Amino acid sequence: MSLKPLTASFIMISLLGYMTMISNAFPGRAEEREKIKSIQLPAPSAEGKMSLEAAIEKRRSRRRFEDKALRLAQISQILWAAQGITEKGGIKRAAPSAGALYPLEIYLVVRKVEGLEAGVYHYNPAKHTIDLILKGNYQNPLARACLGQMFIADAPVCIVITAEYERTTVKYGRRGIRYVHMEAGHAGQNICLQVVSLGLGTVSVGAFQDEEVSRVLNLPKAHRPLYVFPIGYPGDWKV
Repeated sequence: MSLKPLTASFIMISLLGYMTMISNAFPGRAEEREKIKSIQLPAPSAEGKMSLEAAIEKRRSRRRFEDKALRLAQISQILWAAQGITEKGGIKRAAPSAGALYPLEIYLVVRKVEGLEAGVYHYNPAKHTIDLILKGNYQNPLARACLGQMFIADAPVCIVITAEYERTTVKYGRRGIRYVHMEAGHAGQNICLQVVSLGLGTVSVGAFQDEEVSRVLNLPKAHRPLYVFPIGYPGDWKV
């Protein structure tokens, strides 16, 4: 049996998932969906100034951040490391995915980035763009949704990893839930190491109220939050 029809079906499921996300973000308001602002990110680099080994050695959980804006090039690099396309003309991403089904959806919560207005953005790996979903500073309500861990509000940006489980469980059943969690871990580690290589700091946050994070960020119902990563220039508090 040829795998091509099956592969095409999975690609179609992913495309439909993205279209559903946009529709759910502004239910019943087609005119608003047409106004969603899409921003092209700078091309990511495949070569850095720090070795992988050095990044592993230097990685620490940072919970204090300087009040200093990040650059769009740094945002581009981190998002690419999390879920960017890594083969020319293909669909393969930076983190491995069971069945190449890619259930993860990445959101960027911006407080302070040069040339980028504050708001909540959705990352589109295929185009390497971010789409503005909500305008305004959402770091404080996000921090409160994360059980009052207010250091999150001090970070210039946060990356939120969410998952649409059904993209994986449609093939693997309940076992697919485990595969999704593994994939989130792969993407999370990529974020941590890429952040270190850029001279930045982050911490993996898993303590939050799922429903409240979803409400604050206006997430589509199918996108369940799994991870929060506040990112910025590190202060002196680390563990």
